[in-house]
Amino acid sequence: MTNFSRIIGTGSYLPERILTNEELAGRVDTSHDWIVERTGIYERRIAAPDQTTCDMAEIAAQRAMETAGVGADDIDLIVLATCTPDRVFPSTACLLQERLGIQGGGAFDVTAACAGFIYAFATADNFIRAGAAKRALVVGAETMSRVIDWNDRGTCILFADGAGAVVLEQSDEPGVYSTHLHADGRYKDLLAVPGWVSPDYNDQPAPSPFMTMQGNEVFRVAVGSLGDVVLEALKANGLERSDVDWLIPHQANIRIIQAIARRLRLSMEQVVTTIETQGNTSAASVPLALDTAVRDGRVKPGELLLLEAFGGGFAWGSALVRF
Repeated sequence: MTNFSRIIGTGSYLPERILTNEELAGRVDTSHDWIVERTGIYERRIAAPDQTTCDMAEIAAQRAMETAGVGADDIDLIVLATCTPDRVFPSTACLLQERLGIQGGGAFDVTAACAGFIYAFATADNFIRAGAAKRALVVGAETMSRVIDWNDRGTCILFADGAGAVVLEQSDEPGVYSTHLHADGRYKDLLAVPGWVSPDYNDQPAPSPFMTMQGNEVFRVAVGSLGDVVLEALKANGLERSDVDWLIPHQANIRIIQAIARRLRLSMEQVVTTIETQGNTSAASVPLALDTAVRDGRVKPGELLLLEAFGGGFAWGSALVRF
């Protein structure tokens, strides 16, 4: 019998602190209108000084497990996507496993920047398809505010903090039709946190611990790559653009989201956007958007969802899901 996986629960968490465009305009040379025009963002959430990636992941995971109706003993795999882990090691997934009281199963982090959740989701799906897991907790969680230079107008207006999670369960019928992952390391310097721990670089000046981004180049490659990967998902399953009920994209920039919707010939009414109030939460953005749309009633059982994300690496991917 062929194993498939399906989503049985979603959850998310956003920090309490709201950072508005007006506040940022008091720190850097920008304005509310300039930010909205170029990004679509009105406000974003920032973690409290004593709040960690694992803190947020724990709440999102608990909510997803509660929705799925499962407990700690029911989870045999945790895959957590983050580029802002609590520690170099152990993994944030292991820290989360201990907090949730889950024991025995595998737990590890995936680092693919903003594409991290899609990578983690694909990994968990393939574990289940291979029969190596029956029920997986997949989490995307970030404290991007810790790697932002708050004097850099190009990045500080975009990024934010939060966490989202789903529970995947083994199924006889496909919930996840397919996942598609890609990367191209030639673009490694266009979107990066240059800091390192390798001793090979000890004879060189220490690089910045903050994010750097060449926005125009990132935009150009992202639009082309994401357009291709969403069409790849449809072709792999013999489906048409009109079959898609909802596009649930990484919340990078409203202009990128609009460009992908046009390529799919979808109206923006079929696109879940949370960037207006959540900003770009990197690996957390797709599960945050999914949970938001599930809980407000937009996404309904049986609908076809196309998830996609693009991030540093460059890394990008998509997942086609029957909810």
